[in-house]
Amino acid sequence: MNPIIPLQYAELVQAVTDAKESLAQVERCAELITDALQSGGKVLTAGNGGSAADALHLSEELVGRFKNNRRALPAIALASDGTALTCIGNDFGFDQIFARQIEALGQPGDVLVLLTSSGNSANLIFALETARGKGVKTVALVGRGGGKLKGLADAEWIVPSQSGARVQELHSWALHVILEVVENRLFN
Repeated sequence: MNPIIPLQYAELVQAVTDAKESLAQVERCAELITDALQSGGKVLTAGNGGSAADALHLSEELVGRFKNNRRALPAIALASDGTALTCIGNDFGFDQIFARQIEALGQPGDVLVLLTSSGNSANLIFALETARGKGVKTVALVGRGGGKLKGLADAEWIVPSQSGARVQELHSWALHVILEVVENRLFN
């Protein structure tokens, strides 16, 4: 067997084992998202690269469905509109691509979900600051110790791993947990 396979598996098992101590943080993130939706707010999601794909996944599952047929829930993935991203990036700079959209779309009662393996992306930090200024609650799913985002969000889960791949794998797990909690609390 290629030695990469058992090594990658061992890293995943270690990350899952280490994450057990912080599961209450995942619950807090799910509660904040559920509360926003229950009170008529919407979910805005943001991330870069693979984390943008995870942010898109959360939004599409809220608008579509996760496990059960139910009414659509309002969610917008801020990385999904290429024309907005390139316009804002060109006119205001890449650091403003999410903040500018939050300025336009965010309302008190909404929640912004940020996904990042490092916690150091300037565009996500500016997004969080803009959300805070608009009365939008914030959730951060991060890794690698939390980076510059650590402690800034209303709720956060810091995956206890230095591996970007392991962080993204556990973020995916957390998103599925959050989706199930949302559906269970709002529709059961």
